[in-house]
Amino acid sequence: MTTPTVTEPVTTTAQTPTYETLLAAVTDPGGREVLDPATGEVVGRAADRSADDLDAAVAAARAVQRAWAARPDAERVELLLRAAEAVEAAAEPLAELLSREQGKPLNGPNARFEVGACAAWLRATAATELPGGTVLDDGETRAELHYRPVGVVGAIGPWNWPMMITIWQVAPALRMGNTVVVKPSEYTPLSVLALVHVLNGVLPADVLTAVAGGREVGARLSAHPDIDKLVFTGSTATGQAIIRSSADTVKRLTLELGGNDAGIVLPDVDPTAIAEGLFWGAFINTGQTCAALKRLYVHTDVHDEVCAALVEVAKTMPMGRGLDEANVLGPLQNRAQYEIVARLVDAARDAGATILLGGDPDPDAPGHFYPTTLVADVDDTNPLVAQEQFGPALPIVRYDDVEQAVAMANRLDVGLGASVWSSDRDAARTVAARLEAGTVWINSHGGVHPMVPFGGVKKSGYGLEFGVEGLKAVAVPQVVNG
Repeated sequence: MTTPTVTEPVTTTAQTPTYETLLAAVTDPGGREVLDPATGEVVGRAADRSADDLDAAVAAARAVQRAWAARPDAERVELLLRAAEAVEAAAEPLAELLSREQGKPLNGPNARFEVGACAAWLRATAATELPGGTVLDDGETRAELHYRPVGVVGAIGPWNWPMMITIWQVAPALRMGNTVVVKPSEYTPLSVLALVHVLNGVLPADVLTAVAGGREVGARLSAHPDIDKLVFTGSTATGQAIIRSSADTVKRLTLELGGNDAGIVLPDVDPTAIAEGLFWGAFINTGQTCAALKRLYVHTDVHDEVCAALVEVAKTMPMGRGLDEANVLGPLQNRAQYEIVARLVDAARDAGATILLGGDPDPDAPGHFYPTTLVADVDDTNPLVAQEQFGPALPIVRYDDVEQAVAMANRLDVGLGASVWSSDRDAARTVAARLEAGTVWINSHGGVHPMVPFGGVKKSGYGLEFGVEGLKAVAVPQVVNG
């Protein structure tokens, strides 16, 4: 059997796309309406593909995978760099579409930030040194460790950072010689379709395909016999379903699941100095981030001052429609998530917690806006603390000694990230070493870097992304002896 060739991309001198041309390129007139979570207006119509459509995409990806893998690594690197340039050329219309569909503002660590991160991660992935090399050469035995392509990678992404996380999944897979089939979230399909459209202006045909659809498509992808590796970011419950459905094909998995990250503030902090860092650790993307700070433990000696400083910072952060350049906080992306946040805040209020700020949404206002909410005097077992709220509500729990704080932080069955806040970095590191989390930040929370491995423990998933470890995750090791 001959190996299929990979069709070269068409070199084009077309102008940078506008918002209108980009939206038109990914809109299906007969598709499902996608609504702006800030206004309820129709953003566009997304295709609602079937399992048969997914099968066709996987078959096409399988047909070109060996030829793609046979290319020299330098060629794949060059294409990733050209893809980064294409994203930058389309940055503003991509950011506008993302803001309209997801709800996040253009400014702040939001839509323009996310599109910029796509280009940055493409470049970093292209620059990462390939893993592998000689592991033994003693004069009698020579053993080399190589990392070969897995084959066809399936990528299922979330609605909170749809473009950026798609690049996290796609870029290393392509670099290692895999082809990729992407299934976007039903809530934010247009953003991902637009991103893939831009990338495919550079990449060869069928190397990267996006198939928008509902649960049927996701279920088929996770069980598909011709998908060799699945990368998923989303809820723990969905991750567990993927594990079960992938078992028959013994699919390799990378799962980045729920977080409910804890932060511990030690008694030696300057509350005013850390307040803005705490705020953005919790409220980046309006709290809709897996690794956001979602429960804060503050020593009683500085509890009231930290609460007051957080309130003052939060009051200055404008919330509203993302296309308004002044805003840095937006709506919750969908009504279901809004209801979760409202229910959890109400549970805290009913239990006697103090609402320091927010907690009073306007039921008649358009969109899924829930105000920035800070909650004190809340017990560690309250649902607002024990369940991941994934929105703009932060519970602040008072503690008396570090042992108590560490025990509360480690109590839950998740462990994506955590943070420790202190003026004594050595003391903070000592506490950090005791926390059950894949990443622990000191005096910050949630920052990621394309060269620093990232992944969770416990029910927050398994497998690593980013850097050399991220390349290994989308490859299979092969030892050559002799």
